[in-house]
Amino acid sequence: MKIINQKKVNLKTHPEINEKVIQEYIFNDPSVLGLGDLQAVAKEKTQPTGGRLDILLSDGEKSRYEVELQLGPTDPSHIIRTIEYWDMEKKRYPQYDHTAVIIAEEITSRFQNVISLFNNQIPLIALQIHATETADGNLSISFVKVMDKIERASDEEEFVENTDRNYWDKKVGKNIMSLSDQIFEKLEVEKMGYEKKYNKIYIGLQKDGIARNFVYVKPKKSFVTLIVRSNEFPDLAEKLSNTIDIDYDHNWPSYRIKVRNIKDVDSNLDDILYLVDNAKEKYGLD
Repeated sequence: MKIINQKKVNLKTHPEINEKVIQEYIFNDPSVLGLGDLQAVAKEKTQPTGGRLDILLSDGEKSRYEVELQLGPTDPSHIIRTIEYWDMEKKRYPQYDHTAVIIAEEITSRFQNVISLFNNQIPLIALQIHATETADGNLSISFVKVMDKIERASDEEEFVENTDRNYWDKKVGKNIMSLSDQIFEKLEVEKMGYEKKYNKIYIGLQKDGIARNFVYVKPKKSFVTLIVRSNEFPDLAEKLSNTIDIDYDHNWPSYRIKVRNIKDVDSNLDDILYLVDNAKEKYGLD
C-alpha cells in the first residue's frame, strides 16, 4: 500500500466542474453522502413560494432529506434557503420525518455556530465537500459530516430514578406485574441475555449493566403498554389493529401496544416478534 499525495481542488473556481455536475453526482448515487441507504426522489424541486430545492432524498419509508448544495463557502442565504425549503416540505408533507442537509466546500466556525443554533430546533446535517485531483487527472470527491442532527430524546432516555419490583407491585398490583412478566417471557428477552430493569416510569431491559430499551413496558392498573422501538410498517400495523390496540408514535418512533391479557400477545405473537427483531436490528443489538 502506498500513500499518494493529491492536490486539493477548489470546485467553485474549477473550469469544468460546477454545481450542476455535483448535484447530478449526488442524485445518481445518494450513498456518497454517507447518510445511509437513501433514494433520490427529485432534483430542482419547485417550491410554492419560489425557488427550487436542489435535491430531495428518501429512505423509502418515513424519512425525507431536503438537500441544498453550494460550491465554495456557505453564507447566510445558503443557510436560510436550506431551512426555508425544509420547512416548506415539512408543512406540505407532514406524514414524513424531515431533515435539512446543507452542503458546501467550506463551513467556517462562524457558520457552524450559526447552524448549531438552528440545530437545537431543526434536524439539520452539515456536510463539507472535499475534492482532490488524482495523479491521472481525475477528480476525487468525498463528503465529511461536520455537524449531525440532534435527535429528539424520549422521556425514557432521560435520567429516571431506579426502583425495584416491590415498588411496581404496590403501584399497579401483582396481577398486572404478572402480565408484564408474561409479556417479556413471550418475547424471550431473557433467552437473548437481557434482564429487566425497574425504573419509576417504565420497566426496561439491560444487558451487562447497560440499558437496552429496544422494547419495554409501562404497566398501568388495568393494562400494560408494550413499547417496541421499531420502524413503521403500516400494512402490518393495520393487520394487528383488527385484534389489538396499536398505534405508531412518530415523535418517539415506536409502536405502542395496549395489552389487557396475555391472549393479546399470543394471538399476534409472530407479528409482534417481527417488530421486536426489527427494533433490535435498528439499534444494532444482538
